[in-house]
Amino acid sequence: MNDNEPTDEPLQGTRPTARVTKGRGAVIAPQPRYLATAREDFDDGWGTGDEAPPKLSTTVTEEQARSLITRNDSPDVPFSQSVNPYRGCEHGCVYCYARTTHAWLDLSPGLDFESRLFAKTNAAEVLRRELAAPGYRCAPLAIGVSTDAYQPIERSFGITRALLALMVESRHPCTIITKGGLVERDMDLLGELAAHKLVEVWITLTTLDHALARRIEPRATAPTRRVETIRRLTAAGIPVGVMFAPVIAGLNDHELEAVIEAGAASGAEAASWVLLRLPQEINPMFQAWLAQHYPLKAGRVMSLMRAQRGGKDYDSDFSQRMRGSGPVAELLAQRFSRVCRQAGLNTVRRTLDCALFRPPARNAAQLSLF
Repeated sequence: MNDNEPTDEPLQGTRPTARVTKGRGAVIAPQPRYLATAREDFDDGWGTGDEAPPKLSTTVTEEQARSLITRNDSPDVPFSQSVNPYRGCEHGCVYCYARTTHAWLDLSPGLDFESRLFAKTNAAEVLRRELAAPGYRCAPLAIGVSTDAYQPIERSFGITRALLALMVESRHPCTIITKGGLVERDMDLLGELAAHKLVEVWITLTTLDHALARRIEPRATAPTRRVETIRRLTAAGIPVGVMFAPVIAGLNDHELEAVIEAGAASGAEAASWVLLRLPQEINPMFQAWLAQHYPLKAGRVMSLMRAQRGGKDYDSDFSQRMRGSGPVAELLAQRFSRVCRQAGLNTVRRTLDCALFRPPARNAAQLSLF
């Protein structure tokens, strides 16, 4: 899960004109880096320059996955295997590191990532086959780490729920990281997993400021609603952690204590944080977004970012990419540790139980002999 080496220069083929599309995060559209040609918008003199952009609708392509479990040995990632029900994410978080993966489909990591989505409709069937394989060794599965498993289209496709039902059937441990309040729909399955110490849910809170949230993650569940989701999950006996991510010095870092305290007050038992990452196309996209929405803060935000990345916009080194280095990063770490102590978080590290795993029948209709 190592990121490609970053560049501090805008990538070739990036459209130079920023344009805000209502309800979307990206304001520029980097071209897919693997295409042999690149296109750019330009003013041909026929327009006035202030035309409203055309309405952008979300399209979903159903696809048949050949495999589902992705494995990694990254030392800074707290899981060894993960599954993603979808490709692309309608939440539109402008900072999302997974945007770069849309280039593999010859689609833009910009608006294409948040509007041209792919649903792995056979995900539960494929995962069943992989879990039933003779050589499979049980380890917690992280569900929806690249794209949110509870993004809006999950409401109609229900792929994540089907995966959780398989987790219940096979007594397989799993973790979920989400910004979607839709996770509450599956409290019945999550509650059954929690009763056997098989699940942990992490709710990401980037900010408590609704104005910032609407710009930086426009279609994710509203911050106060996510706080309520923490309360409802914990009330149902489901262990929850609050994730303050990404931390953007000069933009949302002043909310660190408030976010962690809000999570703790709602019942969260653990907390974590991740520094903003700007690999590949994410760098020019974020800088364009910053200049468009917060022009007076843009210079300071990027200056503080470079102070945490050894003078660069980004450092993909495993020892640096999640938390950074230098005085600014060290201060963030100290503040986080202090507020967690005060709020009583991270006192006990929950361990999910792998001993209960029982391989599922290869065919869902097949009855087990035992």
